[in-house]
Amino acid sequence: MGRFLLERLTIKTALALGFSVTLGLWLFTGYYFTRRMSGVEADAAAISARYMRAQERLSNVSAQVLLTSVYLRDALLESNPATIADQRQRLERTYDELDRELDDYVPVLDTAEEREQVARLRQEIAAFRDTTTEVLVDGAVRSPADARAVLNTRVVPRRESVIRVSEDVRALNRTAFVEQQRAIAELHRTADQRSWQWLGATLAVSLGIGLLATAYASRLEATLKEQRAIEAQNSQYLQLLSAKLITAQEEERQNIARELHDEVGQVLTAIKVELAVAQRRLALSGGASELLEDVQKIADAALHSVRDLSHLLHPALLDDLGLPAAVDWYLQAFSKRYGLSVELQQDDMAKRLAPELELAAYRVVQEALTNVARHASATTCRVVMRRVGGRVEITVQDNGKGFDPEAVSDMGLRKGLGLLGMRERAAQLKGTVRVQSAPGQGTRVKLELPDRPAPDHDEEPAAEAARG
Repeated sequence: MGRFLLERLTIKTALALGFSVTLGLWLFTGYYFTRRMSGVEADAAAISARYMRAQERLSNVSAQVLLTSVYLRDALLESNPATIADQRQRLERTYDELDRELDDYVPVLDTAEEREQVARLRQEIAAFRDTTTEVLVDGAVRSPADARAVLNTRVVPRRESVIRVSEDVRALNRTAFVEQQRAIAELHRTADQRSWQWLGATLAVSLGIGLLATAYASRLEATLKEQRAIEAQNSQYLQLLSAKLITAQEEERQNIARELHDEVGQVLTAIKVELAVAQRRLALSGGASELLEDVQKIADAALHSVRDLSHLLHPALLDDLGLPAAVDWYLQAFSKRYGLSVELQQDDMAKRLAPELELAAYRVVQEALTNVARHASATTCRVVMRRVGGRVEITVQDNGKGFDPEAVSDMGLRKGLGLLGMRERAAQLKGTVRVQSAPGQGTRVKLELPDRPAPDHDEEPAAEAARG
């Protein structure tokens, strides 16, 4: 069983197993220390956040107390009794801000000493507020000397007491924060020492796993190279088979077209002649010759159908006059059949191409126009053929509804040959087929083939057809 599993393992699986074990060792190495440190670091982070917020609140308290002293001084030095009430309102707003700062204060470590100091700070602020309220309660206008005396004897001592208690709380918080940071540093130092110990063991085990995985991967890589060589050979065989199938298909089409044209066409032509002779004899003998008119029309329609089918299977124009003439004939028939406005543009196409190039180009144009008729809902279609830089470019463009090539590529492969068949024909001749389309913007199919002229071919018929 174990040997069977080893033989079925791929390189990816072998490497994944090796690295998974290595990763597991590293994860186990870090798990123990992470578990020990995660709680401490979370507490430290929370303490740091509380410390920063607490220090900010205490700084705001000190600033508000100093601001209150300034407002009180302005009120005591105010010579207009009517504005003293405004000064009182400013003081009240400042005290409200002090209350909000204290309400928002969150203890850093929430120790008994810290709670005691915060309670003492509240008491000092309340005493300071009572003092300032008493100073301004009478509303009397004081001289600068009296104002300074009141400030120095009653207000300033209370203010200094509040600031001193606030600083004591801040110092207490700083001490607790420093101790917490020292504990974390000690924990990190211990973790580093043990991490190095685990690191050595993990590296040794990882090296062994890596060597085993490398050896096994090398063996699988050799097997993979052999498999790729076999696949490349099979792919070559498939390409040859595809080329032979396309060639056989074209030969069969040509044979069927020839049989339809030579055998069935001649038979239908003979039937038409015999019907015409019979019709004349009936007319001379006084019979009802019109009885054969419908039969003659049916025979004539059948003859045209056979000829059209023969041209569709393999147009004789392609062999006799070349690609431009065959495409021009097909576009005319296509326009009549589907009611589309078609246009053919040629540039330097008088020289004949090799027969296999002309046949592939004709089939690609035929398939592209079939897709236009079936799916595009277009009203106009243009085919452009030209020689450019040693290559032949053939473009089929319509003004239809378009589509998303990526969205329908898989569906197109399931439904039939379509684009796959066109690309297969082009690839066999070292050419390419590209499709450009977007919803509402039409579709453009571009075929590029190497410009390989026909050997020892009479080019005059093709030239005449191109000029015509």
